[in-house]
Amino acid sequence: MPARRDATEAAPSLADLTTLRVGGPVGAYVEATTEAELIETVRAADDEGVPLLVIGGGSNLLVADEGFDGVVVRDVRQGLDADLEDSCGTDGACGGASLRVPAGQDWDTFVAEAVAGEWVGVEALSGIPGTVGAAPVQNIGAYGQEVSGVVASVRTWDRHTGGMRTFTLSELGFGYRTSLLKRTMRSGGGEGAPWYPTPRYVVLEVNLQMRLGSLSAPVGYGELARRLGVEVGQRAPSAEVREAVLELRGGKGMLLDGVGGAPAPDHDRWSAGSFFTNPVVPVEQAGDLPADAPRFAVRSATPASTVSPSLGVVDPSLVKTSAAWLIEHAGFTKGFGLAGEHSPARLSTRHTLALTNRGGATASDLVALARTVRDGVRDTFGIDLEPEPVLVGVAL
Repeated sequence: MPARRDATEAAPSLADLTTLRVGGPVGAYVEATTEAELIETVRAADDEGVPLLVIGGGSNLLVADEGFDGVVVRDVRQGLDADLEDSCGTDGACGGASLRVPAGQDWDTFVAEAVAGEWVGVEALSGIPGTVGAAPVQNIGAYGQEVSGVVASVRTWDRHTGGMRTFTLSELGFGYRTSLLKRTMRSGGGEGAPWYPTPRYVVLEVNLQMRLGSLSAPVGYGELARRLGVEVGQRAPSAEVREAVLELRGGKGMLLDGVGGAPAPDHDRWSAGSFFTNPVVPVEQAGDLPADAPRFAVRSATPASTVSPSLGVVDPSLVKTSAAWLIEHAGFTKGFGLAGEHSPARLSTRHTLALTNRGGATASDLVALARTVRDGVRDTFGIDLEPEPVLVGVAL
């Protein structure tokens, strides 16, 4: 097994490893530089019955102040292999890139390389913190694009069978901010589930199929389309889409320090991004919302083709609304904190969907704020907001 750094050897705390910058000490810490090291660390922890937390960029975690008394393993592998094809598919799309990317690869660095290489389908996902391995688990998405649109397969380590398993696109069960991989984290329910807080299937490699071209996928989000000066459904140069998305995310405090010219430190960026997912509710419940509440169609997250992604089929029984709108109209303004402007944990001053550490916040401070916001939205609109980050040792 790779060498561990335990607490007596100055192992980093979870505050050092997460973008919220909270969380206590770890029992043991391993940085895996090869796939074999990652597998061996996971296998050894499971054989010993030790709790396991596999992390990448630490951008989707809220860990208790008491820390994590188990093994924390961080996948630090970088790079990719690309096969470029000039053939035309049956859907009329010509040219494609088949990419094999290790799970530890930094996501935004990959997006920048994809745009530079004219690989289409992730340009609107620019600036999202985290790793390639975490992307299909969460089915990350932004500005009308989801990673499910370009995933061909995901190769994993199955902690139950002790062997590798590859999931094809049709097997991954993608949905809004979810996948089969994510759902295995709590198989059996609750924190007592056998795999929590890491899924049963640990991602080793993501295989992507992307169209070649200098123009983006059809722009699917009104705010981005307006910034680019195009209509929804039209294409734009991928480099311009990336630049526009970085500007939009930067304006909302949704970039890490130092990304896209972001200053450091900027406490609006000490967050886990969007803390709550946008609620998807039955159409009947959406009818009870105020007339001016945002309403969006809910589409299948699985595209018809990975080479030329298309919008999924609309489910007429469901409606997606805006968590940020609900939060604001439940009375929580930008910068809201339980003790006013002196609160160490507050909503971002730029975007109410982000909970931020203003410096010195604890996990308990952030949980108290999240619980207050969730309860306020429930009391006002009858809708339960679901947290997007993985909560470790804490609960709302």
